Amino acid sequence: MAKKNRAKTRAAETTAPGEVGPRQPCPCGSGKRYKACHGAPGGGTVFVKRPFDGLASECDLVAMRELVPAASAALPLTGEYADRAVRVCTLLPMAAPAMVRESGEVWLGLQVQHSFGDPSRDLAAVLLAALDAEPGTPMVGLTESPGQGPRLQDLVADEPLQIEVHEGFDFWVSDVEDSPELAEALEQAQGATSPTARLASVASAYWTLLGDKEFLRWVMPEPEDDLLDAFARLHVAGEDRVVDGARLIGMFRAHGVVAPVWELPPGTGVEGVEDAAAELRARLDQALADDAELTTEERSARAGLANRQVTIR
Repeated sequence: MAKKNRAKTRAAETTAPGEVGPRQPCPCGSGKRYKACHGAPGGGTVFVKRPFDGLASECDLVAMRELVPAASAALPLTGEYADRAVRVCTLLPMAAPAMVRESGEVWLGLQVQHSFGDPSRDLAAVLLAALDAEPGTPMVGLTESPGQGPRLQDLVADEPLQIEVHEGFDFWVSDVEDSPELAEALEQAQGATSPTARLASVASAYWTLLGDKEFLRWVMPEPEDDLLDAFARLHVAGEDRVVDGARLIGMFRAHGVVAPVWELPPGTGVEGVEDAAAELRARLDQALADDAELTTEERSARAGLANRQVTIR
């Protein structure tokens, strides 16, 4: 009887595509099950599945927050703050949420410790506090939900970001005097970097070298189910490899978008994948436009790819 009851419970907990089941990890990154975190009554701010939707560089922001070790970009603001200089960065010293430089320029960190269900609203709250702070004021992470304040979409101008990928974190000290604390933070951060480059031929794709292996990680804005269908079609047709010898090994899922990952042959380099990535993008667009039913072989390929997805947040 107990086994039957458990089976009924599991059946009742079946979720629709894209939804979070009560026993699954909470997407906020807390490490708790959803039913014990944002899925609990009063368990937290409502979870926003795709927090950067509507921003021109949504996929690059996701990449900078989750996949890229060291990168930054000027963040153009709108409205009353349009004349303020702001730079968004992957990581700041000691994972600070923001810094106000001596020049008055604000640096906004993406890789932070706090999370209240909507990273866009969290970032906007930190940004507004930094814009009102004096140069040199230490900024601390949020200790409570920012409530119903503005989101990043309300503050940022609707234009693509010009992403600059750095070899390390030396850009932290480019305009300040060295200090023992900063030197220690810099040394610790440098050890976590890996060679990374952003492709110029397609949007939001990053080549990286991890150990002795090369990878292409490409954040895509299309709905997850559509991408799975399209890549299944390409796989069966033998057209899902970005270069000869490359292998599509799975997908990351983060902040409502998906990032397919290819392992590349040794020695490919970013130059070796540029043209091929543009060609793959064209093939993918054709597969996305195909609305025919998947064949049996394509459905099998789709299931295999779905089983190789990993949720980051």
